[in-house]
Amino acid sequence: MKKHLRALVPYITKYKSTYVAGMVFMVVSNALITLGPKILEHGINLIDGGSSPALVARVALLLVGVTLLGGTARFGMRQLLNSGSRRVEFDLRNDLFGQLERLSPAFYDRASTGDLMSRSTNDLLAARMAAGPALMYLVDTAVRVSMVLPAMFAMSPRLTMLALLPLLGLPVVMLTLGQQIHHRSLAIQEQFGAITTHVHEHISGLRVVRAYRQERAETEAFRRLNDEYRTRNISLAKAQGAFRPLLALLAGLGAVVVLAVGGRLVMAGTVSVGEYVAFGVYLMMLAWPLIALGWAVTLVQRADAAMGRINALFEERPAITSPTNPALLPPRRGARRIGMEGVWFKYPGAQDRGWVLQDVSFRVNPGESLAIVGATGAGKSTIAELLSRSYDPDQGRVLLDGLDIRTIALEELRRNLGVVPQETFLFGATVRENILLGAPDDGRLERVAEVSQFAEAVPDLPNGYDTMLGERGINLSGGQKQRAAIARALAQDPPVFILDDALSAVDAHTEARILAGLRDALAGRTSIIISHRLAAVRDADWIIVLDGGQVVEQGVHADLLAAGGRYWELLNRQELEEQLEV
Repeated sequence: MKKHLRALVPYITKYKSTYVAGMVFMVVSNALITLGPKILEHGINLIDGGSSPALVARVALLLVGVTLLGGTARFGMRQLLNSGSRRVEFDLRNDLFGQLERLSPAFYDRASTGDLMSRSTNDLLAARMAAGPALMYLVDTAVRVSMVLPAMFAMSPRLTMLALLPLLGLPVVMLTLGQQIHHRSLAIQEQFGAITTHVHEHISGLRVVRAYRQERAETEAFRRLNDEYRTRNISLAKAQGAFRPLLALLAGLGAVVVLAVGGRLVMAGTVSVGEYVAFGVYLMMLAWPLIALGWAVTLVQRADAAMGRINALFEERPAITSPTNPALLPPRRGARRIGMEGVWFKYPGAQDRGWVLQDVSFRVNPGESLAIVGATGAGKSTIAELLSRSYDPDQGRVLLDGLDIRTIALEELRRNLGVVPQETFLFGATVRENILLGAPDDGRLERVAEVSQFAEAVPDLPNGYDTMLGERGINLSGGQKQRAAIARALAQDPPVFILDDALSAVDAHTEARILAGLRDALAGRTSIIISHRLAAVRDADWIIVLDGGQVVEQGVHADLLAAGGRYWELLNRQELEEQLEV
């Protein structure tokens, strides 16, 4: 078995009874089909010997009956083995999606969406073909050859050897062209991933493409990718096109031998007419499996290339995992304490660059609020990602109720955090499903929508909370998306609430109302508000100012303004920008 295809064995074994039953039908089918030429031989010899029409008719009926039973068994074989392969595909797809769910953000920083989609669809289809049609025809060929060859040898060993002589070229053809098919199939799968990535990015960024009048350039870029995809497919088609005819040629040469040598044996009286006809039928029975063998080998080569790409995903290990023996958080009594202790951090894959965070420390007591401010690139959002354990710090600790979050089960950690990320993402589902996202529909939907000011947008939606959103919530404005994301985090009722610059798309008036609502909703919770708009942070219990990944100032709003430092500079610059916008 091919190296990468070994990963399919546990999936096939799971449905062992289905595959075994299919193989039993296969053996029965081939046994009956192999019996057919012997019955035909007997009938022809009866006719040649002048037997009665009634006896010949009975033999003919027997032949029809055996053929019908063989066809029925063959139908059962195909049904069972193909249905088994569909179940294998189902399980493999579920496991692959589960693996993608477990992988850490660091993996997605370097993986393209289009390539992952290609592996989850096109490659999985190729893998299924190996677990179904390819396996079926490979075993079917082996079974048929094992039954037909003894019958042929029993008739004439010499004629059998001569007829099979051309088939000695079969291993050469399979080895040479099989390798070419494998490498060309892998190249096609990789190019298909590149095309899928391009289409995904183009559709997602279609408004930008149109705004900058890049339709022609994007179309040309796609044409080049598609042209390369076509070239690689043609290259594979040439290898496949040579494969099957060569197998048919080898089988045909065997037929020529039977016609030339077998005819002389009949004329010499060594072989009867019935044996001669039956031998020819047996040879034709071998011809189709040989052609099917070529197709099956092609499927196996493509599946091996596809499974290599799928296995590469299964071999990925998430950088962030739950501990084997997780520590237990203290029973929840309202809010929790959260903070950082001497944290240094660089993003994976960017180790040659400077530190994103340098020796960052802070503590937020239960029920208090912390604001984090700083210019773009100061490291504010990185703190949110470390708090939710999307990444782990290179040095230092992130603490929740005094415990290093690396010692807490991931599910438990994230159950205690409500995070509103900087980039809002909504699913192609109803508004209700997007906001609740697993939370019970016990009336909280309306409450959190009021707090986030999303409720004012509901009357304008065609079906209210049951309005179906497009991909990424495209039928909502940027501000409405952010308000829906805030409502979603509140609906989880977390003891710690993290707001990562999630009010950037709303106007100042709406921002003030949301903040006023949040003050009441977050009472009794620990909250961290990350923002570059100082109006959102002035009422926080404590404020830290980041610059270049370092905490350069900290205190309350009034004291930081009086100090005339970095916080004061940020406030003055923001006020100037707002005046210029007016």
